[in-house]
Amino acid sequence: MGIAASELCRYVIRPTLIYLGRHSATAESLLLGIAASQSALGSALHDRRGHGLYRIAEPRHQALWDHYLALDPDRASLVRGLASQHAFLSGPHLELTVNLRYATAIAWLLVEEQNTPSPPPMIYWEWPESGARLSSPKVVCEISPTPGKPVFHH
Repeated sequence: MGIAASELCRYVIRPTLIYLGRHSATAESLLLGIAASQSALGSALHDRRGHGLYRIAEPRHQALWDHYLALDPDRASLVRGLASQHAFLSGPHLELTVNLRYATAIAWLLVEEQNTPSPPPMIYWEWPESGARLSSPKVVCEISPTPGKPVFHH
């Protein structure tokens, strides 16, 4: 048995997005669609691919905390406020199954994390030596400020 889509939206998704300061009709629809496609709105809450309505895998959950929320202590505190006091410490991934608002917040932050644009790369130019024919500068190195993004050499 799953959860009625209208009730999931009214009592879980909308209040969670409002709490996070991220509410929009588009965000509601996206999270509702994710829950429908991943767990049939709660008909299947746990399998080896992930936990809860949104089927969030443990490594993704951990990585979100380690590499995204750790960089924003205020947001991390806000999200942590949705988690159970003691259960979160002993089984943080279980919160994704039993705590709908926490799972919704994590699902939304995973969407945000994936859609956060990387800062533009820093470009270092090589200018012609004095006396050389003036031409356009040549890019010698491009350094990406985001770890894991490619670095280009021209």
